[in-house]
Amino acid sequence: MDAGRAGDVWTSGDAYESYVGRWSRAVARVFLDWLAVADGRRWLDVGCGTGALSEEILEAVSPVAVVGIDLSPAYIAYAREHVVDHRARFDVGDARALRFPSGHFDAVVSGLALNFVPEPARAVAEFARVASQGGVVGLYVWDYTDGMALMRRFWDAAVALDPAARALDEGPRFADICRPEALTGIFTGVGLEQVDARAIDVLTTFVDFDDFWRPFLGEQGPAPVYVASLDEERRAALRARLRADFPVENDGSIRLMARAYAVRGRRAAT
Repeated sequence: MDAGRAGDVWTSGDAYESYVGRWSRAVARVFLDWLAVADGRRWLDVGCGTGALSEEILEAVSPVAVVGIDLSPAYIAYAREHVVDHRARFDVGDARALRFPSGHFDAVVSGLALNFVPEPARAVAEFARVASQGGVVGLYVWDYTDGMALMRRFWDAAVALDPAARALDEGPRFADICRPEALTGIFTGVGLEQVDARAIDVLTTFVDFDDFWRPFLGEQGPAPVYVASLDEERRAALRARLRADFPVENDGSIRLMARAYAVRGRRAAT
């Protein structure tokens, strides 16, 4: 994750887990099944955050090893503490300059990170470089424009009350990369083959409105950072507007769809 942009703060693993980490895990299960990488392979998880995708790899595909890297020391510390598997290792590292030899990994993946990386094509070129010949490269990002409902509803309400909030809204910020055609273009542009993309939809279920709202108080990522910038009156107004607009089930729960776009390709087997 790139913590240098306004609003992109990544310093608390616990807060991130309650905000989007739990939903990343649901996407990861579908993503890994789609990649169809055989057991006993070496994996690299770039922008691993709190280790959500790495943990799913360890549980789902019997890897021989998983290495996770992230720019956030706090997230690496969280992953080291919570992913207690001898096959896993987590280190601070930059997606644009991977400290591994070429062809070192059978599968190189990334979850919910590429849009936060400056020079995303440079990062994907590095993914391809460290993948083995015929190795798989894959990643997924949220559909911030339309399909990630919890964030889309938040920003629509925030911008209605404060047009200046649009500067942090991930929808317009990442419209040029968080789309299937943009992702496949980056993959083919760095020489990956057999490139294709798909949508992955998961259900995000909240026990009640407070379960939805509480993670926005954690100051992890653009939306929670925006909430932290508001005074008490404006924060209460935003909360009230969101609550009034939510579809609530008979049991008080809230169910929203979350869409991610995934892309995969292979390094040429030459």
